[in-house]
Amino acid sequence: MSANAIARRYAKALVQLAAEEGAVEKFHTELATVEALFTAHPQLSALLTNPAYGIEAKIAILKDLAARISLSTTISNFLLLLQERSRMSCLPAIISNYSLLADELSGIVRPLVRSAFPLDDAKIAEIRGVLEKNTGKKAEMTIEIDPSLIGGIVTKIGDKVFDGSVKTQLTRIEDILQKG
Repeated sequence: MSANAIARRYAKALVQLAAEEGAVEKFHTELATVEALFTAHPQLSALLTNPAYGIEAKIAILKDLAARISLSTTISNFLLLLQERSRMSCLPAIISNYSLLADELSGIVRPLVRSAFPLDDAKIAEIRGVLEKNTGKKAEMTIEIDPSLIGGIVTKIGDKVFDGSVKTQLTRIEDILQKG
């Protein structure tokens, strides 16, 4: 079975468990914390996937880690299960799949909005309203400033990109003029 299929199975099971416990967003936050920790400390991930270290030592490290960052019992046990089954290398893919499934279940979309200039609160609220109306889901936006756009905004939702930037419009005009 491929690593991605394994990650989807674990993520789906965790989402179902989270839904039963009414803790979908709580687990999402905890998994994001774990992911940030592993990203900030790649040696931790390397240690937990290294076969040279015994399973008992790895489990002790995970238990200590879970206590230090105040993880729920369910997420702590989930990490221990992954370690016992030698699936810690799948954790980033599991977290990514969990995020997608949890957002789908919760009716949330997480668009990335890139703008040439900082947006004021009124403009952000307007963009959020349009996105929520068009997607039928609650929009939790991430906003980035990208001066190379010259003006306008580019919105990315999943694999769809809505490009309303001046840079793209100028490129289209240039193509039309060159083609005559």
